[in-house]
Amino acid sequence: MNKTTDQTTIGSVTLEVSDPTAAAAFYDAAFGLGDKIRVRASETPTTGFRGFILSLVVSQPSTVDSLIGTALDAGATTLKPAKKSFWGYGGVIQAPDGAIWKIATSAKKNTQPATREIDDFVVLLGVGDVKATKQFYVDRGLAVGKSFGSKYVEFDTPPSTVKLALYGRRAAAKDAGVSPEGAGSHRMVIGGNFGAFSDLDGFEWEGAPA
Repeated sequence: MNKTTDQTTIGSVTLEVSDPTAAAAFYDAAFGLGDKIRVRASETPTTGFRGFILSLVVSQPSTVDSLIGTALDAGATTLKPAKKSFWGYGGVIQAPDGAIWKIATSAKKNTQPATREIDDFVVLLGVGDVKATKQFYVDRGLAVGKSFGSKYVEFDTPPSTVKLALYGRRAAAKDAGVSPEGAGSHRMVIGGNFGAFSDLDGFEWEGAPA
């Protein structure tokens, strides 16, 4: 049964890692996302691109540099150095646990004193069929906020919650600066309040933690 839009929220993302203590310390030092990012022990095998990007959207370039800087200091590696582009400014890093993070802003100039404030935390899924997966989530109560045909979809979720977006798998890998090939577990579980299920590409959902 579909639920109304104001009921469909994403509260957290859980990453399955080999060393939860080290991973938790990394995320506390790198981004300070609190309980929106969780970790738990898993040795489930995976190779190559895990099919998703975790994206932090911020207000200006200085915030991008600050967050990438603390991530690198905490042990992340650079996949794409932060730089200006036609759409704004941003870069991509890989956490020690293997998760890929993109930190970006649509602004090209700093207009206020530097902060570390994160405007949006977005889970970007690289999927095999954007249109089919969009319909899958619409059928589960998510409303579409932005849609660019079979290329990109962003769902409309309440402020302060985690956002969900869809991209073609190859396009997502290109955006991250990695090869699209990969196999095994995604090693990422999304916590929402609209049921436990697996989507068309095997991304796992479970009830939002208390």
